[in-house]
Amino acid sequence: MSMKVKICGITNIDDALHACACGADALGFVFYGQSPRCVSPVQTRSIVAALPPFVTTVGLFVNETPQIIRTIAADCGLDVIQLHGDEEPDECDFTPLRVIKALRVKDASSLVDQAAFETSALLLDAWVKDAYGGTGHTFNWQLAAEVANQRPVILAGGLTPDNVTEAVRQVRPYGVDVSSGVEEVPGRKDSGLVRQFIQKAKESL
Repeated sequence: MSMKVKICGITNIDDALHACACGADALGFVFYGQSPRCVSPVQTRSIVAALPPFVTTVGLFVNETPQIIRTIAADCGLDVIQLHGDEEPDECDFTPLRVIKALRVKDASSLVDQAAFETSALLLDAWVKDAYGGTGHTFNWQLAAEVANQRPVILAGGLTPDNVTEAVRQVRPYGVDVSSGVEEVPGRKDSGLVRQFIQKAKESL
């Protein structure tokens, strides 16, 4: 089975279609005002409408109200909700939509309560003070590997075309997620890096 790849922080149709053409399984759209990759529902709806049919669309939210999340998901045609803030386990049910809960990993203590999150998958990202992802920092992949032995894990945090092969071999995750590692500038992807990242990730198993 080939590695699943999500390209996150999509802000425009060109980057979205290029990622799909390179074999991306999922695209991520950030609905968090403090992110340089933040998009509006109007922007996202037009991009989603242009995508080929078998690409999963993921909306990333940080400490947002359930009502707003559901409204944006419905308006944009999102398939999956990614909760990237300080949400508790009982705040992660958005049935019938599937949910990915992101946990920022500082050390082993960051994952003590991971089993309490009854979500479709966990996304494990690097812990950086006052930052909710997209930092370009890596973390101890051995911690991620331990969780990946128990449940579906999407590995994030500082992945690039240069390190994704080793990351996959160490962690054996369900999928990998990249944003800053394939960018020219925040919110604008580098087409060559996107192509390399997807190819290397999918050839790594």
